[in-house]
Amino acid sequence: MTAPRFGATIFGCSGLSLTAAERAFYREADPFGFILFARNVETPDQLRRLTADLRDSLGRDAPILMDQEGGRVQRLRAPHWREWLPPLDQVTQGGALAPQIMALRSRLMAAELRAVGVDANCAPCADLALPETHPFLKNRCYGSDPALVAQIARSVADGFLAGGVLPVIKHLPGHGRSTADTHHDLPTVTVDRATLHAQDFAPFAALNDLPMAMTAHIVFAAYDADHPATQSPEMIRVIREEIGFAGLLMTDDLNMQALSGTLADRAARSIAAGCDIALHCKGDMDEMQAVAAAAGRMGQATADRAAAALLRRRDPDTADLAALEAEFAALTGAAHG
Repeated sequence: MTAPRFGATIFGCSGLSLTAAERAFYREADPFGFILFARNVETPDQLRRLTADLRDSLGRDAPILMDQEGGRVQRLRAPHWREWLPPLDQVTQGGALAPQIMALRSRLMAAELRAVGVDANCAPCADLALPETHPFLKNRCYGSDPALVAQIARSVADGFLAGGVLPVIKHLPGHGRSTADTHHDLPTVTVDRATLHAQDFAPFAALNDLPMAMTAHIVFAAYDADHPATQSPEMIRVIREEIGFAGLLMTDDLNMQALSGTLADRAARSIAAGCDIALHCKGDMDEMQAVAAAAGRMGQATADRAAAALLRRRDPDTADLAALEAEFAALTGAAHG
């Protein structure tokens, strides 16, 4: 059976509910899925209505993504949802218990996400926290040792999968050496290929079986000194062949100023380089129309990867959430003690 070919896009939306214009646009553009932000979140009931309406606009069970990492980067917040520590703080406090704690944490996060209709999370973050890592990223990471980062990222991904949430590993092929915030600037990494393979790429290679991943808007001069990884055919080759990631590959947000040119230029260059999906988060109608036109519809290879990713989406396991909460509290208390 041939996999369906959707628009090669994931889009945000503007507010707490769909407008008529958004509904009509989504039906026509047929994006693979959606991504939600704090501007889209008010209460659990409101968010359940929004996620149902987004899927209804496409007439299918499209994936709906969110960035729910903990710390600064979480869209579900108090008073309706739990406030989570930044990942690096949680891992540091957890010590030897960190892999178990992070697995429980992601399973509990998955329950919060699924309860409001969100079934994909842009995590784990398998970037290394290095001395030079920019503060916008550093406490979102799990550590500096590639093997430990891989172990914890696997625990996080497994927790989400058990809870019926597709993990999106980021930021391939590794964002940790960025000394600039890619929301504002384009960083260049100058270390040699051997170092990148032994360190930065290693956690991603260990998790190359995950269903979805997100790129880094970073130049890796040892491979391609002229283009950020998102728009570099050579870096997409590295992700596919050297790191071995075979899943669905989306760009980081196209609105980030590490990328140059119009939104249409950014989308077209990313798809031409080998990214599967153009991610546009802002919810601006004119920009979404430009990105949809530039990205076009999926090729068959992308459609096959998209179908394979969705096959990993499943109903949550039958875990006793109260028991998991108690176990998480006990382990984090023990880690503090």
